[in-house]
Amino acid sequence: MLFLSIALTAAVATATPLQRRAPSGVPSFVIDYAPVVHLFSGEQYKPADIGAQLANTKPEVNAATIANAPNPLTLDNLNALNGLGGANVYLTSTSDVTTNPGWLKGVTPDASGKTGGANSSVIVVNDHGNGNVDAFYFYFYAFDFGGIYFGVNVGNHVGDWEHTMVRFVNGKPSQMWYSQHSNGEAFSYGAVQKYKGGKRPVVYSANGTHANYAIPGTHDHTIPNVNLPLGPLEDHTDAGALWDPALAAYYYSFNAASQTFTPYDSSTPTNYLYFNGHWGDAQYPTNDKRQRCVLGISQLCKYTGGPTGPLDKQLNRTSVCPDNGNECIVRPILTPK
Repeated sequence: MLFLSIALTAAVATATPLQRRAPSGVPSFVIDYAPVVHLFSGEQYKPADIGAQLANTKPEVNAATIANAPNPLTLDNLNALNGLGGANVYLTSTSDVTTNPGWLKGVTPDASGKTGGANSSVIVVNDHGNGNVDAFYFYFYAFDFGGIYFGVNVGNHVGDWEHTMVRFVNGKPSQMWYSQHSNGEAFSYGAVQKYKGGKRPVVYSANGTHANYAIPGTHDHTIPNVNLPLGPLEDHTDAGALWDPALAAYYYSFNAASQTFTPYDSSTPTNYLYFNGHWGDAQYPTNDKRQRCVLGISQLCKYTGGPTGPLDKQLNRTSVCPDNGNECIVRPILTPK
């Protein structure tokens, strides 16, 4: 018994902190190769607790509060809104976002990279069979600051779901996807930066927009599927505060045939993943005093609509890129485009 006790103690001591925090059943390679994120050094809107979004919003359809919605709304009952407006439901801020309320700013990661007291990440594992596994790493922020373009602030919205995805073959990482606005970039795993020279890929989160990039610097995204070093629609990334999303995450497996999620820990909430509405305000109309639209163009408004959740992010892809009609270019080297 003494030998067994010593052996168990040694096993726990040699396990990484991340392995000890993840629920049992999560494939070890999903943990070993989980990305780490560098927030921009001047980032105001940091990762946020997913459940806290519900405490600071109310469900609306066509700017009218849903009277018979569950009260309080929780991660366990959010999917009830699918029968009360579904895709037309917006989780609308209960405070004026122009006052920049504190809850929009999220949580600053601690020295270990953990968002203490805030589950700000969702990790979804889709096993395609035959040794092929996709691991999605979702990152949640309470607010997206769209940026300043030609001196005008456009594209802000409440709620922000971003993600990266690592494609594994027989437990080995082969390719990685970085979401960026309406599209993104893919690289071979061998090409991407690794944290401290180890296994874990590095992600650079853009200032305000939280678009994910493989390198620091300036990224122009004016042309879809093209990332240039300079231009009118720029994202900015650098090696700011380290965030380790896997330290405070909800973990699930995903069944593509049934479109269902199964938590690796039975205490983990799941129903919120089936909510097919929007995690923020609807786009404010042009007669709202908070709204400004360049040349009256809807896509160039100061405030746009909130995003949909992880289920709407193509969790069962053919390639590492979303199946959106664009060519899937898997870059073998790190370049701006």
